[in-house]
Amino acid sequence: QLQLVESGGGLVQPGGSLRLSCEASGATLDYYAIGWFRQAPGKEREAVSCISTSGKTKKYADSVMGRITLSKDNVKNVVYLQMFGLKPEDTADYYCGADSTVLPDFCTLDLSSRRYDPWGQGTQVTVSS
Repeated sequence: QLQLVESGGGLVQPGGSLRLSCEASGATLDYYAIGWFRQAPGKEREAVSCISTSGKTKKYADSVMGRITLSKDNVKNVVYLQMFGLKPEDTADYYCGADSTVLPDFCTLDLSSRRYDPWGQGTQVTVSS
């Protein structure tokens, strides 16, 4: 059974960088699209980015466009979310979820699709001076 564990969060100053990891165990990510989402205190969970099973499709939310890159290491079974130019409004708990889509080039930022299951426990990112 697939399990996901996020790591890499922490406190960073505005303009700084962080690399978050979503490490999978129990199954290979060769068969899962991975989505990154975040939830700030008092706000709903929102999409950040996703990457397809093949790695060919990557999508980014407008709020982070140009400030993040997403990569997948099928050998290590890890998906990385590299964030640059962090802003205080990026402060949130960041979660990764897995979508067992059969389409190799598909991923979605649509949370209402309910495609993502399981989820990791989250990693906290705080951007503050």
